[in-house]
Amino acid sequence: MESYLFDWANLLLRWLHLITVIAWIGASFYFVWLDNHLVKPESPELKGKGVDGELWAVHGGGFYNPQKYMVAPPNLPQHLHWFYWESYWTWMSGFALFVVLYLFNASSFLIDKRVHDWAPPAAIASALGFLAAGWVAYDQICRQFGRRKDGSIGNDGLVLGLVAVFVVIAAWAACQLFAGRAAFLIVGAMIATMMSANVLFWIIPGQKQVIADMRAGRPVDPVHGQRGKQRSVHNTYFGLPVLIAMLSNHYGMLYSHAQNWLVLSVLMAAGVLIRTFFVKRHKGVNSWGLVGGALVLLAGLIVWMAPQKQAAAPAPTLAEVKALIDSRCIACHTGIAAQKGMRLDSAEAIQTQAAAIYQQVVLQKTMPLNNATGITEAERALLGRWFESLQQQQQAR
Repeated sequence: MESYLFDWANLLLRWLHLITVIAWIGASFYFVWLDNHLVKPESPELKGKGVDGELWAVHGGGFYNPQKYMVAPPNLPQHLHWFYWESYWTWMSGFALFVVLYLFNASSFLIDKRVHDWAPPAAIASALGFLAAGWVAYDQICRQFGRRKDGSIGNDGLVLGLVAVFVVIAAWAACQLFAGRAAFLIVGAMIATMMSANVLFWIIPGQKQVIADMRAGRPVDPVHGQRGKQRSVHNTYFGLPVLIAMLSNHYGMLYSHAQNWLVLSVLMAAGVLIRTFFVKRHKGVNSWGLVGGALVLLAGLIVWMAPQKQAAAPAPTLAEVKALIDSRCIACHTGIAAQKGMRLDSAEAIQTQAAAIYQQVVLQKTMPLNNATGITEAERALLGRWFESLQQQQQAR
């Protein structure tokens, strides 16, 4: 029953997290697109009201005319919509999922003794430390290097370059401490924490301070808007690297690689290039070289990681496969308590689950979990040849 309820908690939290991610990233993408498509108004009435840019759009059978004021209108509306709960719920749901799946099962999900042999409490504390340290380091980079000589907020190229170096170092460190799958997730969660903390500590408080000053008739410090814009721009470029880090931890061929930190870094770099292309395209600049660069990175990764072609070998017998399963998989897949309900404790059950075994063990390399039982590449290849021989037999019938 405990395992059953755990699976439901995993599913529902993952669902909630996906919904909130779509809402947050979707809103972020929309406002970046909107900012880059606004045009100066021609109407004297709009100019007189202080409208700096507007856009006409059609959607869902209606017409929309969003307008942007660089300076708030004379009569500031009492009811303003704030875009921050999408960010907060994304982080909270993701952290809850991280706690349920990884922290409550640290010995299985966080720790790979072949990478670093330590106790669960230490691994848990270090995983949480990565999230906090990532925010502190990023925030200090912005504070120390994100100001121009005149005191205004800027130097985004330098800041993002330093952040990129920090993220690569963090990816390397995580892959030296945690199981590969956990390391990928922790790096993604670290960047996501930076994004949500930007909203919590800088963007929303800055906007609220500006509004409070306006309503009180006090001078408005432009640094609030500048800093909010800076952190919003950073969040724009963080989005795709976070998504690929979260997705890639479901593919054992990526996180189980000997240089997994470099694999993750290249994937995130490709995400930055792709996002930069779209930002420039929204501004009317077609920088297809960025797309080409991302494709080159991905193609290079695919070629570099490609498995070496093995010499032809005879198909193994079911008895050989069962002996392998008994030594590598049976601990978690036997009896009524079998993980995910997948029993592999008989020859018949192994044949019934042949496709799932091939997918999880040979293709994705996600099983055994963290390779706790030490399955070798040769043994994975043996299972692959067995499954392929079964397919050939079926096709021959």
